[in-house]
Amino acid sequence: MATIRRIKGTQDILPGESEQWVALETLIRETMRVYNFKELRTPVFEKTELFARGIGQLTDIVSKEMYTFFDRGNKQLTLKPEMTAPIMRAYLENKLYAKSPVNKFFYIAPLFRQENPQAGRLRQFHQFGAETLGTAYPEADAEMIDLALNIYRRAGLENLNLRINSVGDVTCRLPYKKLLQDYIRPNLHLYCQDCQRRFDDNPLRILDCKKETCSALNQKAPRLVDHLCEECHTHYHRLKQHLDALQISYDEDPYLVRGLDYYTRTVFEITSEALGAQNAICGGGRYDLLAEELGGQPTPAVGFASGIERLLLIARHQNLHLAPAQRLDVFIITMGETARQKSLSWLKTLRQAGFLSETDFLGRSVKAQMREANRQQARFVLLAGEEELERKTFSLKIMDRSQQISVPFANLIETLESLANE
Repeated sequence: MATIRRIKGTQDILPGESEQWVALETLIRETMRVYNFKELRTPVFEKTELFARGIGQLTDIVSKEMYTFFDRGNKQLTLKPEMTAPIMRAYLENKLYAKSPVNKFFYIAPLFRQENPQAGRLRQFHQFGAETLGTAYPEADAEMIDLALNIYRRAGLENLNLRINSVGDVTCRLPYKKLLQDYIRPNLHLYCQDCQRRFDDNPLRILDCKKETCSALNQKAPRLVDHLCEECHTHYHRLKQHLDALQISYDEDPYLVRGLDYYTRTVFEITSEALGAQNAICGGGRYDLLAEELGGQPTPAVGFASGIERLLLIARHQNLHLAPAQRLDVFIITMGETARQKSLSWLKTLRQAGFLSETDFLGRSVKAQMREANRQQARFVLLAGEEELERKTFSLKIMDRSQQISVPFANLIETLESLANE
C-alpha cells in the first residue's frame, strides 16, 4: 500500500523549523503590543459572498484561486484566502465601532489559495498583518508602514525596498479609467487574455499584470497620480511628509496598484532582493470603501498583510536565526529498575523548576543513554543507580566542564540553578 503524502502546495513544519515560527510569532506579537494593536481571530472559513463582494468578482483570487465548497446545509463557504474582509466583517458584526472610534487589530492566520506553488508561495500559507479602522488621516497610513518595517528590522532583515503610490478614490478613478482604456485600446490585442478580460470592468488591474509583455506595454500609460483629485493629492502629499519625518526611505511607483478591488488612495509594497522575481514580502494600503461594500456604515481603514513563509525564506537566505537551536538542560541516566521507576517523578521536579529535561524511554545501556545525552547537547547529566539511591544523591556531570560532582536529592534544584547562572 502506497504511503499517503501531503497535498501539493502544503508543507509540514518540523521540529527545528517550528522554533523559528514561534520566535517570529512572538516577535510579531511583542511589536504589535507596543503599537497598541489587539489580536483578532476569525473562523477559518466564511460565506463565499464575503470575499466575492469584498475582494471583487473579477480578481484572480475570487475567479481562480478560492477553495469554495457547499456544506451539508447547501451553504456556499470558502476557506479564507485573505484576512481583511473577515476582519471587517467581524468589526461590523460585533459592532466594535461602538466601543472605540478607532480600532487597531492584528492577526496571524493560515490562508488558502489554489495557485501554482512556488518559493514562499503555497496553497496553505500563513500571513500576519494589521488593520486600523475608523480614521482617514494619513498618519495611520504612515504608522502602518512603520509598523511593518519595524517588524522586519527586529527580525534582522536587510535590503528591503518600500514602494508607494496613490490609486485615488471614486472621484478621480472614474475619469482616469477612461484615460487608461483609451491608451490601452489600440494595443489591447497584444495584452494577455487576463488583461483583455479586465479591460472593460477593471482596467486598473491591467497595471498589476506581472507578464513582461503587458508590463512593457504599460510603461507609457497615463499615471493615476497625475490625475488625483485635490483631497487625494493632499492625502498622498501628507503621507510622504510623515514618512520623511519617520526617516523612512521610499520609491514612488506610479504604476503600483494592489490586486484587490477594495483599495483607495494609499497603496504600498515592501520587497526583498532575496526573493527573485516574485519579490513582494508585504502589501497593503487604504480601503475606505470596504465597509460599505459589506453592508456597513462608511468606515475609513488601512492595513497590510505579510507572508510568514516568505519572511522566513529571506531569513534563511540571509543566514538569520530567529531562535537558537534548542539545547537540553538535563538528561537523566538511570541504572537499574528502581531508578528507572523514579525517573518520571525526578523529571516532574526538574520541569516544574523550569529545566528542559529528558530521560531514556527505551531501556538502553548507560553507554547508549550517554550518547543520547550528547546528541541532545545536554548541559547536565544526572546519573542515578542503586548506589545513588542508597546515598540519596545524584552524580551530576557538568558536560561543558567535563566535571562530575555529587549532589544530595534535596539540593538538586538549588545546585542546578546556581550552575546554570554561572
